[in-house]
Amino acid sequence: MKGQSLAEALKSAFVLVVMVLCLVAGYLIWKMVMGNPINFEGGNPEGTPLQNNFLGIIYKGGYIVPILMAVNLILITFIIERYISLWRAKGRGNLNSFVRNLRDLLNSDKIEEAEKLCDKQKGSLANVMKAGLHRYRDLQADKSLMNDQKVLALQKELEEATALELPVLSQNLVILSTIASISVLIGLIGTVLGMIRAFGALATSGAPDALALATGISEALVNTAFGITGSTLALIFYNYYQTRVDSMTFKIDEAGFSLAQTFASSLKK
Repeated sequence: MKGQSLAEALKSAFVLVVMVLCLVAGYLIWKMVMGNPINFEGGNPEGTPLQNNFLGIIYKGGYIVPILMAVNLILITFIIERYISLWRAKGRGNLNSFVRNLRDLLNSDKIEEAEKLCDKQKGSLANVMKAGLHRYRDLQADKSLMNDQKVLALQKELEEATALELPVLSQNLVILSTIASISVLIGLIGTVLGMIRAFGALATSGAPDALALATGISEALVNTAFGITGSTLALIFYNYYQTRVDSMTFKIDEAGFSLAQTFASSLKK
């Protein structure tokens, strides 16, 4: 339990560190790169961006832009983190081939060879199957339990092993789903602030303030673009990774059912 608590604390610390670093990086990129004086007429970041200078245009999006940039950096970080984690959880080789080979070994009552196959595969599915196989022979030799109780004990072992693996598969997916929801909302805040500035420029007495009007429109459009982009990418990758997790969970259930059925059949012989 202590090891599990430590692991959870480290995961939480990792998420917090990533968020803080992305916020700092987002602000520095916005201020130092996009707010560089060379991107503006007269070298004045408070003035008009040079023609077709997108860095200067993005800088004029206002203080919501670095927040949106940080959100997108967090998104990219956890897209990469989930890809690596799910790639490792998949293990070596094709999962369908692994399940098929495992089933053949079980049908031949080659439990020890099946355990070795799990050691070579090194994925979440293999971890669950190995936990069940580890109890397989012990339950077969146990004379104190009825056959039905032995099958239930094996199923419980598989369920517990699965319960330990599932959080690893779905970890941090909630971050992607949260970004999918809030990115466009943060962008909307920047859009509203930009439109307020734009209408404020139109409301001035006499000729409208052209610079303030352009700044307000830029702020609105830049924030909209960043917000929609982040939300779209987060939604795409969340659904993609969730589909992979569901597929892997299905294979775990399928292999666990085969193991339980084979074990039940072996007790009747």
